[in-house]
Amino acid sequence: MEFLLANEVLYIQGGSITPGDEPGLIQRLVRRGAKVDPLDFVGQSKRTLRVEAADLDLGPELTREYPHLTLLTADGDPILASRRADGDHRVFVGKSELNDKALTIIAGPCAVEDSKILREITSGVQASGATVLRGGAFKPRTSPYAFQGTKLDGLRLMHEVAQEFDLPTVSEVVDPRDVEAVSDLTDMLQIGARNAQNFSLLSEVGKSGQPVLLKRGFGCTIDEWLGAAEYILAEGNDQVVLCERGIRTFEPATRFTVDVSAIPILKQRTHLPVVVDPSHGTGAKNLVTSVALGAVAAGADGLLLDVHTRPDEALCDGFQALSFTELAELSTRAQAVYEAARVAHISTSNVMQSAGAV
Repeated sequence: MEFLLANEVLYIQGGSITPGDEPGLIQRLVRRGAKVDPLDFVGQSKRTLRVEAADLDLGPELTREYPHLTLLTADGDPILASRRADGDHRVFVGKSELNDKALTIIAGPCAVEDSKILREITSGVQASGATVLRGGAFKPRTSPYAFQGTKLDGLRLMHEVAQEFDLPTVSEVVDPRDVEAVSDLTDMLQIGARNAQNFSLLSEVGKSGQPVLLKRGFGCTIDEWLGAAEYILAEGNDQVVLCERGIRTFEPATRFTVDVSAIPILKQRTHLPVVVDPSHGTGAKNLVTSVALGAVAAGADGLLLDVHTRPDEALCDGFQALSFTELAELSTRAQAVYEAARVAHISTSNVMQSAGAV
């Protein structure tokens, strides 16, 4: 068991917190004036208690009374999002599971349009290897005059179609007031790049308990991105997936610059699954496959891809959408790269451990 200290909040965590031990530990903490909330993290094997300690110096006291505990301080880094908080993490999206042991393909239209097109796309992406359907109903755009999405009507349609094909869904929520309604109609909430540091929204989706796909803001550092994830986790929701979708740099050749180096950095720093969106990251259909394969080779756990049957007629970002044939080919190639990279990563890790480097 270990407990993690963040200013005036302790996170007591460990597989050794048994049902028999927990009441006594909580009672002792409450007697010292602390507020204790058990966090029901469904994707972790460890039990976690959140302790608001006010001005009490509980760290040294707990160390004396529970000598088997180890005190870890935050050192300015996120706690619940850090790798030391959990070594084996799973995120459940309907019947699908995102983890570091299998590659997940999430695909669908950038925007939900009409029933016929959505059914065609859903059938096609499922046949081409996708296990989660993506689709935007709320579309925050740079211009207020651009297509803003089909909103709740679109979500209802997506929910209906996804049930027909038995696929879980992910869709964006942009307003804290809509979290409950969107949660009722989709299996996973997406936080888009523009809302990556909308802290009231992050807290609200954390309280919802729904799985969350957290995109990196195009101006966010990795530290800021992990800090955003911490807002969700601190509400007791550990079902968080990080999505690299490109950052804004001086390079105009692509829509954004996909930061492939962020993937191994995140793998070292956090237990949260990492997926990559090469569609929005590059903004160019002819670059999606190459960047996707590079991301998988770097250690990505999944891909988020735009697909459309008639990209020239798409209401949003048709220029970056793959066809079903292209998606099927990419899925096959990505799986082969994933398996090869996984063997290479395991072998490298074993060599480093044998050499005493890790």
